[in-house]
Amino acid sequence: MGGQPVIEAEGLTKVYDGFTAVDHLNLRVERGEIFGFLGPNGAGKTTTILMLLGLTEPTSGVARICGYDATREPLKVKRITGYLPENLGFYEELTATENLRYIARLNGIPDEPARGKIQELLSVVGLSEVADHKVETFSRGMKQRLGIAGVLIKEPELIILDEPTAGLDPEGANAILDLIVNLSTEQQMSVLLSSHLLHQVQRICQRVGILSRGRLVAEGAVEQLGREALSAGKLKVEVEVAEATCALIQAVEQIEGVSQVERDDNTLVITCERDVRQQISTAIVRSGGSLVQMKLYGYGLEEIYLRYFQEEAG
Repeated sequence: MGGQPVIEAEGLTKVYDGFTAVDHLNLRVERGEIFGFLGPNGAGKTTTILMLLGLTEPTSGVARICGYDATREPLKVKRITGYLPENLGFYEELTATENLRYIARLNGIPDEPARGKIQELLSVVGLSEVADHKVETFSRGMKQRLGIAGVLIKEPELIILDEPTAGLDPEGANAILDLIVNLSTEQQMSVLLSSHLLHQVQRICQRVGILSRGRLVAEGAVEQLGREALSAGKLKVEVEVAEATCALIQAVEQIEGVSQVERDDNTLVITCERDVRQQISTAIVRSGGSLVQMKLYGYGLEEIYLRYFQEEAG
């Protein structure tokens, strides 16, 4: 990804009555990216979002959305940004179509062009069959999908979603996550996803940022953060062989870039400076061994998250 980022924050700071809610935040989100924004309650996520939207003014620093200064050009930012808060508000006595028509009018879209757009969006979010049903009859998952349709009606370049799957059952949550991925891949929509559900974030986000006490303590791809937080920037490869002989282990240890080999019966956990899986495979064969399976160690976001907050607590 290159060019101008969709979100760019530099030194973004917000102080309330002597309390620093956001502390010199530097953040960059690229176009077409799904970025996970993580942190416990009180970490500063909502305050950051409000500054990005131009709804509260930073004490210092700057936030830009597609190059527009959120403080100096808030109306331009609002035109190209859609925001779905955790607690949705609809007119329950109105139908899905009527709610979207009202949102279109608020955004200056006349009824005639809005009609086709509303039908299209209801199809995109899977609500075509209940378009004329009152929202009071909708489940929470249906309301979430209607909320996303409302966000999309002005064709934003960026959507900010605050806990979009909160309170949903697994099936409903998966439907929302699939919809977010489709928006990103098919429409090149940029997404900032604020959530505490780490397994969901890891499933769909290309990169994540972890916020603690107003500071961004980590940012990057999950695999990258795992190496940085859990293994000092090194890779780990797990190898299962038919028989872990001394000759085989010695051959692997002599590979350039391998720093440690740990054995558990016929399984080897190999710590290395870079990806040397091909060299490992070759060494095993040359030593007369038989490779059963090999995989790059996967880092879980929950483990990474806990590690950073253990360090913060210490």
